[in-house]
Amino acid sequence: MTDLLFEVQDHIATITLNRPEAYNAFSEEMITQWIQSLEMIRDDDDIRVVIVKGNGKSFCAGGDIKAMQAGEGFFKSEEDISSTGLARKNSLWKKIQRIPLLLEEIDKPVIAQVHGFAMGAGLDMALMCDIRIAAKSTKISESYINVAIVPGDGGAYYLPKLIGLDKALDLFWTARVLTADEAKDMGIVTFVVDDEELDQYTWNYAKELANRPQTTLRFIKRAVYQSQKMDLRSALDYISSQMAIVTELDDFKEGVNAVVEKRKPIYK
Repeated sequence: MTDLLFEVQDHIATITLNRPEAYNAFSEEMITQWIQSLEMIRDDDDIRVVIVKGNGKSFCAGGDIKAMQAGEGFFKSEEDISSTGLARKNSLWKKIQRIPLLLEEIDKPVIAQVHGFAMGAGLDMALMCDIRIAAKSTKISESYINVAIVPGDGGAYYLPKLIGLDKALDLFWTARVLTADEAKDMGIVTFVVDDEELDQYTWNYAKELANRPQTTLRFIKRAVYQSQKMDLRSALDYISSQMAIVTELDDFKEGVNAVVEKRKPIYK
């Protein structure tokens, strides 16, 4: 059984973490397949929206604690000559840290469908996505400190941007477990829905985005993220360049005509 499933239907790619017996804790195989899937998504224009979810009872428990205890993968024992600090750093850079870097290159909407537990790196994988839709019974935690490690996959980058420095530090330092509603109130989760509605709600949301004008959708994502690194003048200059392009596209003409004619637009 493969540790990660990948499929495309109706222009929507679904990445499913598939180690249900381990609450979808990461394996080296899963990370490798995740990287390959993201590269395909980035390069395939037929894919318009991405859903990331977990199989079984949880979204993702993060790192595999049993592998840590056994000294496997990234956590090789000190007796292994290759298991130096530099080797572990390079392992992170070449494997799990490739995921946020690839997601940064993808200008299509990426939606995390979260249920069960999202712990440590599992939570951070959801934070890397653009939208987080959580089942009401979901529990989340930045649990790294429980095993005396740091958030090596980007959590220290993403979480403060969502909730502020002080609240992020509190969650990292205490590993406090939050309910889905508490996470939504803090700004970590975008939507909370009843457990039995999660699959359909997420699919409907993805389908709606897949039917929007795609160049405009992707330009908006680029503008929102890049403007976080720009001053106002640069951001306005950037968005005016986007406006100059999109107003020459057929989607713009179709959208305007549909509004004037009081009908639903049909985008290619």
